[in-house]
Amino acid sequence: VPLHLHCLLFGVLGWVSVQHFVILSFCWVYIRKYQSRQESEVISTITAICALAIALITSALLPVDIFLVSYMKHPNGTYKEWAENNETRGQIEDTVLYAYYSLYSLLLFCVFLWIPFVYFYYEEKDDDNINKCSQVKNALKYTIGFIIVCAALLLIGAFVPLEAPPNQNGTQWEKMQYLFEELGNNHGVPALSFSISSLTLIGMLAVITYTAYGMSVLPLNLIKGTRSVVYERLENTEDIEEVEHQMENIKAKCEDGRPLSSRDRRNLQEFEDKLQVLQRRGRHLEIAESHCCTKVGSALRPLKILLGIFFILFALLFVVALFISNLDKALHSAGISSGFMVFGTNLTNPLNELLLTLQPVFPLDYVLITVITMYFVFTSMAGIRNLGIWFFWIRLYKIRPKRTRPQALLFLCMILLLIVLHTSFMIYSLAPQYVMYGSQNYLLQVTPGWVPMPPENNTTWTTKTCDADAPQDECTVTRSYLFLHKFWFFSTIYYFGNWVFIGVFLIGLLVSCCKGKKSVIEGEVEADDSDMSEDEYVH
Repeated sequence: VPLHLHCLLFGVLGWVSVQHFVILSFCWVYIRKYQSRQESEVISTITAICALAIALITSALLPVDIFLVSYMKHPNGTYKEWAENNETRGQIEDTVLYAYYSLYSLLLFCVFLWIPFVYFYYEEKDDDNINKCSQVKNALKYTIGFIIVCAALLLIGAFVPLEAPPNQNGTQWEKMQYLFEELGNNHGVPALSFSISSLTLIGMLAVITYTAYGMSVLPLNLIKGTRSVVYERLENTEDIEEVEHQMENIKAKCEDGRPLSSRDRRNLQEFEDKLQVLQRRGRHLEIAESHCCTKVGSALRPLKILLGIFFILFALLFVVALFISNLDKALHSAGISSGFMVFGTNLTNPLNELLLTLQPVFPLDYVLITVITMYFVFTSMAGIRNLGIWFFWIRLYKIRPKRTRPQALLFLCMILLLIVLHTSFMIYSLAPQYVMYGSQNYLLQVTPGWVPMPPENNTTWTTKTCDADAPQDECTVTRSYLFLHKFWFFSTIYYFGNWVFIGVFLIGLLVSCCKGKKSVIEGEVEADDSDMSEDEYVH
């Protein structure tokens, strides 16, 4: 490999190392922001930080993969001198593939072993009458179920045939032998691909639920701002006086010694609970009014409006690009059995064109992919904070700064991990040509159609952009595409999921527009809060 290629690889490695440090720093700050100060645990914090960092690092590998395959060719469609050798290209492709192997294996380890074990360990810790050995034993017992699911997914992916055996009339042993040979030739890629693709289906549900709603609620909240803290304190004081008046009226009924009826006792208890919530709310509003962050937030109000406008424009660009991509698949794809694969570029997709324009100048597309991924994280977090973590109609956890329990933190980390994992599929839906081939071109031989047997000097060559219809030996497909699009039925599910995503975003946008300004202490005080969480916030 030439010296300049070594310099290029070291440059890319240096850039990736810097980004990994930034990712780890971001994850540490983000998780520490939400973890409970009184219930924080070192193991759960480390688990959440590492798992989220691995997911973000995996998504950051996509633009590197695209850059390396694009760098192999000149803009005119010919291979560069160092890349003319198939062995050299194969070494680079294998290096990227092994990186995906390592990162996706770590993600499976986090999802099916590390996070479940730590979660169940702290669930068992809530029982005061249990020792450490029993905690570990019970946590392992519940984690075994996740390991069995992981093993089943790997086995299904390994032995589900992607193509029919060549000898349909052969014996069952010959067919099994063919499956094992295919497993060896593919180096286990289908097994890992099937497992990761299955996880991204769950990530797709999280994206539809949280990200689609967060993409509408986050920018509109920034634009609308919060209610006046002075007005809220005045309104809260009036509510307290009203509740105290109602309580006095009920207590007046028993001044002559008569007992209260069951209905009056029930109403009195409800008013007492409501008064406690209002008093806590008053303390929080008093803190918010004197807090420097509230005053700084008021000074930065114009900047928040500009940021909200940028976020809503970015969301609309994202949704329009997704709509155009899905419309292109609906009109020009090879059908449902191919996973709605599109040959060639039929409709102009703005995000795809932007990424292809930025791709030759590394790391501009890298920066844009990072912006898209972090936008997904922030909007997903906005959706999770507004909706909470639910299991059907049961609310499991609330996510709030400085008051998130270790179990809720692990749940949050798992959801964000699956959302980030699904980001690669979303980017492919938005920019399929960019994800498959980057900015590669190839030379196509063209001969005049009116000459029956054209002489050799009549043959001309034209440069075409690589797409799904390009010859395999002329265009190098990214390892990401080969890894994550082995099974057509997953692509089909993602296609319909994208339509649902667009619909949920539009509904969320309508709901967010109809809502008024949120409270300056939104989500900080609720009826089911404990006294411990109240003390934790105040101090």
